[in-house]
Amino acid sequence: MNLIIDAGNTFVKMAVFQGNTLVFDESFEKKYFQEKIEKFFKAYNKIDALITSSVTTLSEDTQKYLASLKVQVMKLTYKTNVPFQNAYKTPETLGVDRIALTMAAVSEYPNKNVLVIDAGTCITYDFKTTNEEYLGGGISPGIRLRYKSLNLLTANLPLLEPIMPEKYIGDSTETAIHSGVMLGVLAEIDGIIDEYKQQFEHLTVILTGGDANFLAKRLKNTIFANSKFLLQGLNYVLEYNRYND
Repeated sequence: MNLIIDAGNTFVKMAVFQGNTLVFDESFEKKYFQEKIEKFFKAYNKIDALITSSVTTLSEDTQKYLASLKVQVMKLTYKTNVPFQNAYKTPETLGVDRIALTMAAVSEYPNKNVLVIDAGTCITYDFKTTNEEYLGGGISPGIRLRYKSLNLLTANLPLLEPIMPEKYIGDSTETAIHSGVMLGVLAEIDGIIDEYKQQFEHLTVILTGGDANFLAKRLKNTIFANSKFLLQGLNYVLEYNRYND
């Protein structure tokens, strides 16, 4: 069994896989990390390998704790062995989450043009070709970042919770913000998908991340929504390296 650990700035996602089958996953605040991982090992005593992916550096205590576990421990970095060619010009700056998403695309959709859109804190776009070459993509502010920036960088605009507007034209400050942010995000995503479609035939589009389900039914383009795509990608990385050392 594999334990997958995806550590963000505030929250951690953990998942248990049996081979490539997701058995269980959970999201929790970072402060409960050690408590939760101990529970995972008690509940799933057949875990024999784990992989960590973190957008920030894990604390020294956390790293020592993971090293003390009697399992194979792997940390995903830009140097990790993967079955695709990375054409990113600055691979050392490429987020490990984007590497994992590309790994999922390669594993789930081999020899296809795939655009992975991760709608979370940021909206990231990652593209791999039919030749399993990662070309890069784009990064833009996520939904909540857009609401926060309007509030923090202006004098009078309120901080609102995301709501999909009922009509295109906002007739108050609040409805205008919702229209600008939410419809702007949808227009951005659909527009970028259209640009990729013009350049690459038979494009498969995957939408994942915390806001995936919120956006999926409102996009004009055909997409496949998969909220577990990152966890699957991390598991594929671990499995690949366990058997291709």
